[in-house]
Parts: sequence; C-alpha cells; structure tokens
Amino acid sequence: MIEHLTEIVEEARKRGKKRLAVAYGQDSHTLEAVYEAYKEGLVEPTLYGDKATIERVCEENGLDLKAFNVVDEPNDVKCVQQAVAAVVAGNADVLMKGLVSTDKYMRGILNKDFGLLPPKGVLSHVAVLELPMYHKLLLVSDVAVIPYPDMNQKIRIAKYLIGTSRTLGIRTPKLAVIAPSEQMLPGIQSSVDAAILAKMGDRGQLGDALVDGPLAVDVALVREAAETKRLTSSVAGDADCLLFPNLDAANAFFKAATKLCGARLAGMVVGTRCPCVLTSRGDSPESKLYSIALAALSAD
Repeated sequence: MIEHLTEIVEEARKRGKKRLAVAYGQDSHTLEAVYEAYKEGLVEPTLYGDKATIERVCEENGLDLKAFNVVDEPNDVKCVQQAVAAVVAGNADVLMKGLVSTDKYMRGILNKDFGLLPPKGVLSHVAVLELPMYHKLLLVSDVAVIPYPDMNQKIRIAKYLIGTSRTLGIRTPKLAVIAPSEQMLPGIQSSVDAAILAKMGDRGQLGDALVDGPLAVDVALVREAAETKRLTSSVAGDADCLLFPNLDAANAFFKAATKLCGARLAGMVVGTRCPCVLTSRGDSPESKLYSIALAALSAD
C-alpha cells in the first residue's frame, strides 16, 4: 500500500512512460513539473503552446528544451483542442492543464464532438492529500467539478474514490460519507444520502469497500472523537476516503488542508477516457509532479 506521495512517483516509474499531452504548457510551474516527470521516467511530454514563450521559460529556468515535443500554438483554446484530440486519436495517454483557465480546459474535455467524456458519463475530481497530522494518505472528492451532486453522481464519486484507492494499493478502502453530524438527521439531505450510500456499501453495491455514513469530519478522521461519542464504526477514525455532500464543503476542507495544515497533494479528473491532470495555476511544481504521477499510475 502506498503511504506517501513520493511512492506514487516510484510506482508510476515502474509502470513505464506514459504519453503526456499538456494544454497551453508554457508557464514555469508546469514546465518544471513536466520536466521533472520526464527525468523521473514517468512521461514522454508533448507541449501545446507558444514555442517562443516555452523556449524563453526553459532558458530562464535551466530546463532542457529537448525533453519536450513542442506543438507551436499561441491560442490557449486551440491548445486544449489539440491536446484533447491527441488523446482521442490514441496519441496520448494522459492530459494535463497548463496555464489555461480551468473553464476552458473543462470545456475541451466536455465537448460533445471531440471531448473525453463517454456517453452518459459522470465527470468528477479526486484529490489525494498527505497531511502532517494524519497517519496515511487521504482521498477527497469532489473539490472541483460537481457543485451539488445528486444521488446517482454520489454513487459514481464513491466508486471513483474506491477505484483510485485500489490504484494506491488499498485492498478494502474505508469510505466516510460526510455530513454535519454522525447522527441520522432526516431533515438534512446529506445525512439521508450518506445513510443510503452506507447501506449500499453494506450490500456490496459499491464494490469491495467499507462504507459508513453519515459521519462528521472529526469522527471520520480522529479515533478519539469517535470513541468519545461511543460510535461503533469500521471507518471512523481511520478513513481512507472522504465523500463530501457538495463542492462547497469539499473545497473548503481541501483549501484548509493545503493552505493552513501544510498538506501536500495530487489531483486528477476522473470519469474521462483518460486521467486528466487538473491543478490550480498557482499550485507548486511538486504538486503538479505528484498529480502527473497519479494520473500516469491510473492510466491504462
């Protein structure tokens, strides 16, 4: 079982290089991360972006331009289209967002004519956090894509979390379905949904996983909190995955974990024809490297 983000890099290296298409990859953070992934033996990168800018950024940061196959395109939207087309044509295994904004990147992925979402597919985002105060990696969803998931979408998100956990070597992941309280509160929809998902988990409808909910964040992650509240649960205090009721809650937790608690992270879009790296333009090269490694490890 993978216990640290650095181990994702090591495991991805063992699987061999994946072909990486980077949409508008011309900023220093993206280029540094992709170059490091190349040196680690994770990817064979193709950059779609303004060649002159890429050359200048590489020179300023001491990066070997020969590591990249560069497709010269100054327009960010066209870069996304070309990178997505490379995946659709079977010429790339992983897609990555560069300096382009998230909305333009997602529009390219979701385009009905040439995008990467299968018919009736559900797009979501999985983040993997390494928190200094938690005893193992923690998977969180959805922090970036689905604002207010319905029950069918929550079922898909649960399966994405469980599937990504297995990629990390967790045989029977522990999934906590988050609500404001571990009490079953019929008047709160997130509590009702969590109880339904927990029952589905009990019946094996979500696969080989331990699923419990509703659980508040404290009892999901802190064993002493669960014991104080006399909560009997196979998940409480030892969750591998947190499924949040909506993007508001998930994103707030994610930002607090990374900005206030020093969590390191990897993240990717799932439910697409290939893993898609989605990080903030302000994320560090380290986070982007871990995200590339996670996507490479998840790629067929």
